[in-house]
Amino acid sequence: MEQAKANTPKLFVCTVIENKDEIEERYERAYVFFQSLVADCSEKEAHDALNNAVCKNHEDVSLGMLMSILTEPHNATKCYRDLTLVTRDGLTCVLNNLSNLILERYLKFQDTTRNQLLWLIKEMMRNAVTGVDNVCWNLMRYASGGDITPKNIYLVESLLDIYIENRMWLDKFPVLICMVVYTYLRLIEDHNIPHLMSLRQKEVNFVIALIREHFTDVLTLGRDLVRLLQNVARIPEFNQLWQEILVNPRSLCPNFSNVLQLLQTRTSRRYLQSRITPDMERKLVFLTSQVRFGHHKKYQEWFQRQYLATPESQSLRSDMIRFIVGVIHPTNELLCSDIIPRWAVIGWLLTTCTSNVAASNAKLALFYDWLFYDPDKDNIMNIEPAILVMHHSMRSHPAVTATLLDFLCRIIPNFYPPYSDKVRQGIFNSLQQIIEKRVLPNLQPLFDSPKLDRELRSTVRETFKEFCSNSNGEGVSGIRDEGSEDLPKVISDEPAFSDDEEDSQALTEDTDDDDIPLSEVRARERPELAAALPLIMRPLAETLLDERSTTATKAFLNACGTPMPSASALADLFAAILQDAPPLKIGTNPSPTELETVIDSPIFSMFSYLNGEGTEAKRKLVLEILKEIHEQGSFQNVGFCLLFYLKVCFERERRAERDTVKRRNVKFKVDIYKNYCSFLELKVADSLANDFEKCQENDANVLVWLIPDIYREFKEQAQNHIKLLNVIVSTLDAGQLQRLVCLTLQGNLMMFKSDDITTMLSTSLGWETFEQYCLWQLLTAHDISVEDVLPIIPKLSYKDHAEAVTSVLLMLKQERPTADVIRQLFCREIDEEDTFVVSTIMYWCQDYEDKVGDLLSVLLSTRYPGTSPNKRKRPGKHNIPPNAPPSAELVLGHLEQIRVCCVEQDDMSIFNMECMQKALQHSQSNSIDSLRRQYSELFSLAWEDELPISRRARKLISNSLPLNQNLHSSNEDSEEEEIVKPKQAKRRKKAISDSD
Repeated sequence: MEQAKANTPKLFVCTVIENKDEIEERYERAYVFFQSLVADCSEKEAHDALNNAVCKNHEDVSLGMLMSILTEPHNATKCYRDLTLVTRDGLTCVLNNLSNLILERYLKFQDTTRNQLLWLIKEMMRNAVTGVDNVCWNLMRYASGGDITPKNIYLVESLLDIYIENRMWLDKFPVLICMVVYTYLRLIEDHNIPHLMSLRQKEVNFVIALIREHFTDVLTLGRDLVRLLQNVARIPEFNQLWQEILVNPRSLCPNFSNVLQLLQTRTSRRYLQSRITPDMERKLVFLTSQVRFGHHKKYQEWFQRQYLATPESQSLRSDMIRFIVGVIHPTNELLCSDIIPRWAVIGWLLTTCTSNVAASNAKLALFYDWLFYDPDKDNIMNIEPAILVMHHSMRSHPAVTATLLDFLCRIIPNFYPPYSDKVRQGIFNSLQQIIEKRVLPNLQPLFDSPKLDRELRSTVRETFKEFCSNSNGEGVSGIRDEGSEDLPKVISDEPAFSDDEEDSQALTEDTDDDDIPLSEVRARERPELAAALPLIMRPLAETLLDERSTTATKAFLNACGTPMPSASALADLFAAILQDAPPLKIGTNPSPTELETVIDSPIFSMFSYLNGEGTEAKRKLVLEILKEIHEQGSFQNVGFCLLFYLKVCFERERRAERDTVKRRNVKFKVDIYKNYCSFLELKVADSLANDFEKCQENDANVLVWLIPDIYREFKEQAQNHIKLLNVIVSTLDAGQLQRLVCLTLQGNLMMFKSDDITTMLSTSLGWETFEQYCLWQLLTAHDISVEDVLPIIPKLSYKDHAEAVTSVLLMLKQERPTADVIRQLFCREIDEEDTFVVSTIMYWCQDYEDKVGDLLSVLLSTRYPGTSPNKRKRPGKHNIPPNAPPSAELVLGHLEQIRVCCVEQDDMSIFNMECMQKALQHSQSNSIDSLRRQYSELFSLAWEDELPISRRARKLISNSLPLNQNLHSSNEDSEEEEIVKPKQAKRRKKAISDSD
């Protein structure tokens, strides 16, 4: 074996310092296994060995043969033939593993492996193997744009030759045709150098033919098809195609009316993703989801050296920007974190571009979704990065903002003159959506910034006059500025004589933002929030922004009257304050002083108006502010902060009440939270779960401190709520779990109810191990009965649900055997490695063997309806209910496992009970032949003549107790379980006594 491993060929190029990873070791093991089957065998012997092995270990045989094909060209033809003969799944296993191998490891392939991969794909195409189109899709992602190295050109040309050679096969896959057109349109742009002209011409001819013959399919590519066709429009064949698209579109397709049809269709994210190699994709996703702002320079420098170092690689920037804009859509949590945002990555790609043509294409890629933006069809996440790049670059990189604004103004008349009105409308739709969704609260600082030169500022005002100051004194935020009717908006922001002074001040203040935290960048670039408020309130707003205290908050809210500022303007103001507030944290057992200190902040001052302080108008105003903040998603901790505030108020009122009776009557003001949910149109149960999820991210001590009151006051909504429970158990540590168990035992916490507990338990099977451990500890503390757990017993997998299996097993250990429990146990699937049923039955047999024997005999006999010999001797209560009872085959299977265990323990007493003997005989006579043969050893027990004394009797003998007395006690136990035994069983006990 060691010799075989030493001679194993290599799939990957490895350096001296690199160890083998799991994938490489897996393929090597499979290869060694395959070689052990066919080594020194004739062709027929090898074929027989493979057929036998593939039945037991299909995947290893398939992977071993796949590795042989990829690494041994001289054996590839024979090995591929054998693979097609022995496969049991139409090569699905091979194709799935091949796709994963390409996505994860293609760049590390040996040259031989790459050549053999292309050979294998070609062979599969010839044989019309189902699923090879997915392999082609994944491999084409490595045909990278901006790369004219020999290896990349070889891959591009090889795939092209394969498609040309297998054109009839390709025509059957419309989605793959679109991928091929999209890929090669992008690659043609890079192949404009002399030594690649023959390749380019071959690409042009092939792509033109595909577009003309499959234009209906190609239409689904959407607007990015137009962008790529623009880049190659100077090539004569594409120029001719453009003429037909613009002048005679129906000649290409009867359903194609004009190019606007393409421009109004958003390109699928799959195609935008396809122009980034999987390796680049992993790096960009890591950069935008894991790297903190301020720590990103080293990652960007590495990325620049790896992918953007050559002149031809500059065209790759457009592909990356389209990928970031259209594919990477971060969550709200990520947007509010310190992770480097998309706009910062795009700004870096723009500022480091060294080619004017590539820079123009990159700007077009950034704004491309703006041009024909439709709010009903398009996604605001596709237009958000561009506006944020301009907004955030204004302070430290004003030249970037200026060039982007200039591009935006010029693209309207120049993109396609006949559609200039539609382009203008698309851009206006984008800006309107940006304002409505509060991506920026105000466009005035951007469009009227003094850092823009006068000519550009004039052009922007003229082009976007609807979004600049109007004659009514309203800015783009829609808030009227009191007392400024006679002044142009721009004059209020800049002194009339200070251009030079202003420029010099800008030079001294502007510093590079790359090495400071994102929170500080946001603070420096915070929009003029106070400017959106009436003049009389602006000083109070400035005080609130500076102090962020309870006093300043109440003074500001009390001043809100006439004129009343809009809820959106107030929400912007308070969101900016709350985002920079320190997180809510407390100790394990917070003191009253600590709690009062924590709630001395603006958010809790706002809650006081919901708690009866101030007028009804002020209460509604605060609710409107909170609703606007919720809809914006700018601050998502309001809900659990409100619950924390209500708990603090509850504890404060209880401490203030000295009379014991009155203290018990102090109420938790649950209606305040319910009214808050009602005003925000939220379901209370879902809101609680979401708020606890945010609380979990903030501070586990706050969550644990809130739990008893939430489950007491929101009993109907909280008990058995799956998401809420999952949030709790995923937060707890061992000490906090102990605290909740103690509260439960004291009667101060009730987290579960018997109704519908099965759904919760079934859902919990997918939780982490410690989460399930916490859940079962809490269930045990609540005295949940075994009857509530029974329905999930048949569903539990001993491999996948070990936590639940162990907990249920320990729960059954405390119970006595009953018909219902036995029935659910025997509904489990048979598995040789699953000892759940055997362990339970064998444990019960130590103390309740007679009862277990009766129950098992009843269960086995009733698997043959209408023929049971004991039918009249059993009361109706012991008939197996009709709700999914176990089949005879399942019962026999479990009994066989119990038999094997009894043989190992050398104790067959349970099978020698008379009731079990009769049940086995009855089952044997009524079973089909296949079951008789399968369980022949089990049925053979029915012919034993000697009836050994039972396990229970032996135990009683060993304890030197009078046997008849204890057997009488056993009968009493049986009566408690309402099990009526056959008369023969009683005679058996007498015989046992006599023998004793």
